[in-house]
Amino acid sequence: MVKNPSVMDASSRNEKRLARKTLAAKIAAQCVIWLVLILLYVPILTLIAYSFTTSTNLGTWMGFSFRLYSDLFHDAEIMAALGNTIILAVASSVCSVVLGTAGAIGTFYSGKKMRALTESVTEIPVANAEIVIAMSLTVLFVFAGTYLFNGSNVFSFWTLLIGHMVLSLPFVYLSVKPKLQQMDPALYEAALDLGCTQRQALWKVTMPEILPGVFSGFLLSITLSLDDFIVTAFTRGAGLLSGEKTIDTLSTLVQAKIKKGPIPPAMRALTTLIFVMVLLIVIGVTVYQNVSAKRKKAHGKGRKHL
Repeated sequence: MVKNPSVMDASSRNEKRLARKTLAAKIAAQCVIWLVLILLYVPILTLIAYSFTTSTNLGTWMGFSFRLYSDLFHDAEIMAALGNTIILAVASSVCSVVLGTAGAIGTFYSGKKMRALTESVTEIPVANAEIVIAMSLTVLFVFAGTYLFNGSNVFSFWTLLIGHMVLSLPFVYLSVKPKLQQMDPALYEAALDLGCTQRQALWKVTMPEILPGVFSGFLLSITLSLDDFIVTAFTRGAGLLSGEKTIDTLSTLVQAKIKKGPIPPAMRALTTLIFVMVLLIVIGVTVYQNVSAKRKKAHGKGRKHL
């Protein structure tokens, strides 16, 4: 049967029109992606570029130099703030991971009503505004200092640690919960049937299955703690590397410097080092995941051949 030439022409025109629309959509999508990337990374790359010059203000190039990197490690104030930030981030993340993982496991094996109540309460800090959390914690600590500690000032490293734990703990819970839901519940029961105690079954069966979620929660906790300002500003007191002075983290130090004048040029060098370190970690994790996926794929093919 011979097709009508007019029908063939119409079909060809429709295909060309569809191809043009598809190409236009791809070009538009690529333009949007590149625009977003430019808006995200041009300021960072500008900051990195000016970390190699000693000018106080961005836009003034005073020659290539590594002096800011040398000044960075000799600036006691910045080093103290960096140390406080790292100590606080690690401590709050470890505590949040322990409590969040334990809470997720306990909730997963509890009754439906208790599970629903716990999950609802856990999601409130995630959806709530950070300023509300900060002010609520401040009121709680002031009340505790006034009525439980005879009017003494309770604001210290410990109140700051509690504030960061309240901020990050729900994210740990939400990271671990999906891994528990994906896990085969028969594995834990089989371990008990084979002679394991509950503790042994937990560490040898449950924990390896949910470890990726625990690691994700730990990374989220560190990220939230490192760049937090509002909770830190409301709950900090004296302690850590600041001694008897109020604890300064990188975020509060930058905010204090902006009030007085321009940001110290050495902060540009610190920003560059942080960006490079994060970039290397992301590349390392991506490479590790790709290698692991290839090994699992090769192992699966080998088992099929057997």
